[in-house]
Amino acid sequence: MQISVSYNSQRSRFEGFVNGRMVARSAHKDYVENKIRAMGYVIENATAEQKKQNEFSITQRFGFVEKMIDMIAKKKIVSTIITGQGGLGKTYTVIKSLNTAGLQDISDLASFEVGSIVNSGKTFRVVKGFSTAKGLYRTLFEGNGSTIVFDDCDSVLKDPVAVNILKSALDSYSDRYISWNADLRDEDLPRSFKFTGSVVFISNMELSRVDQAIKTRAMCVDVTMTEEQKIERMETIIMSPEFMPDNSLEHKVESLEFIKSILNDIQGLSLRSLISVIKIRAEGGKWKDLAQYVLTQGA
Repeated sequence: MQISVSYNSQRSRFEGFVNGRMVARSAHKDYVENKIRAMGYVIENATAEQKKQNEFSITQRFGFVEKMIDMIAKKKIVSTIITGQGGLGKTYTVIKSLNTAGLQDISDLASFEVGSIVNSGKTFRVVKGFSTAKGLYRTLFEGNGSTIVFDDCDSVLKDPVAVNILKSALDSYSDRYISWNADLRDEDLPRSFKFTGSVVFISNMELSRVDQAIKTRAMCVDVTMTEEQKIERMETIIMSPEFMPDNSLEHKVESLEFIKSILNDIQGLSLRSLISVIKIRAEGGKWKDLAQYVLTQGA
């Protein structure tokens, strides 16, 4: 008899299996386990994988993210990978940590005056969305010397050519050279260059799906969470003055308490859920009705 309870990051739900057949699914692990026990089955102790995931709290893991970003800013390491479901505050934490470390965001180059002098080593740029291998090569060349944040840009972690480019960019050698031997057809791009920048990956992919060669060249933190851990993370975030500064702490606390009260009915709980409720709470009136609809019906 094989009985297991595992977390499905795609559905943000725990799933219980008996001999390979799913018998229960819920946002709460306890519910799934109790459902299986009610069927007369005995659940063994947590697996090694589950124990490993629970060894460090979600607050500790986000603390590791902040520490690694600080090491990136100080040029102590050249790359880090942060994985976990979307909407958990990964990007928020990375950008906040980069700003705290004194790096300037140059993602919007149009906001800089022509002729402005910028120290690339003290800057970062956020790249979002799809990128080809050639696009990655250009991005690394144009952002050379700075910290490049690939946010939800999983294509560069899946394409074999892009992965080979990244292997060169993230290597442990003191001199990291990146080459493109195919026909560039772009006179402004060299066929090879020395890369001196740093790279941060923020991905919704499971860490196990990231190419092993990339993982061994980077420091990795997985912030996949249970529903309870998401609430724990939200309790930490709302106390930060940088989080939605135009809203009162009272409204933030009330919003989180409301989310807790209907937690069993929420599908796909994320930090965006909290942000939505806080905005609705700020409008006053019968805000709970609208908030409940948005979280349980409007998704």
